Amino acid sequence: MAERILTYGGDTIRVELLPRPRLGSTLRLKVYPDLSVQAFVPEGTSDTALEQALHQKTRWIWQKLRDFRAVQEQATPRAYVSGESHFYLGRRHLLKVHHQPNTPETVRMLRGRLDVCVQERHPLRIQKLLELWYFKRAQQVFQARLQALLPSTLWVTQAPALKLQIMQTQWGNCSPGGTITLNPHLVKAPRDCIDYVLLHELCHLKERNHSPAFWALLERVMPDWERHKVRLDNMAELLLTR
Repeated sequence: MAERILTYGGDTIRVELLPRPRLGSTLRLKVYPDLSVQAFVPEGTSDTALEQALHQKTRWIWQKLRDFRAVQEQATPRAYVSGESHFYLGRRHLLKVHHQPNTPETVRMLRGRLDVCVQERHPLRIQKLLELWYFKRAQQVFQARLQALLPSTLWVTQAPALKLQIMQTQWGNCSPGGTITLNPHLVKAPRDCIDYVLLHELCHLKERNHSPAFWALLERVMPDWERHKVRLDNMAELLLTR
């Protein structure tokens, strides 16, 4: 796996390099809540151009990592007040609570914020509204990702039943009858991590146990599954904090 090492403020930053196939596109950087950094490099980019682009973005990368570290240090039970960080599809969104006694209670995602309108400013009510919002989003996202992944799982002849259930130690499981159950908190993780969990459970439709045949099957449909598993494991405390 290609990578570059950057330094800033006494910190060492490891950047994973991945290809970005479109010609003429620019370097794209992504910093994740688990403190990993990826650079998507266009085809034909010279080493000099790559080093220059990374150098220009080093301070920005460091600031993003600093922000994510601050969030990790505050992974304590939620107070459900304005300014808190909540995740959706791997991105951090700031909570903004609006106390509006005479309007319908709603949750909206807008420009990096989660706007919650409540008739009564009570943490338990805000928590309930957010949990319902996450649950509905999880239903939509998981179904969409399942349909997108099915063509790559040729052993699955029809879409399995999909259920959601809060779990303390699992992101998902597959019942003997073929029903896949996912933790709705998984919708807070990056899409690649969601795909990893779904593919993991879809592989169980063919290989019930974690046998060598199971891991070979998972490797075939998602060669980089270990990277996504590590990312998800590193984010677990953040995503499951209530």
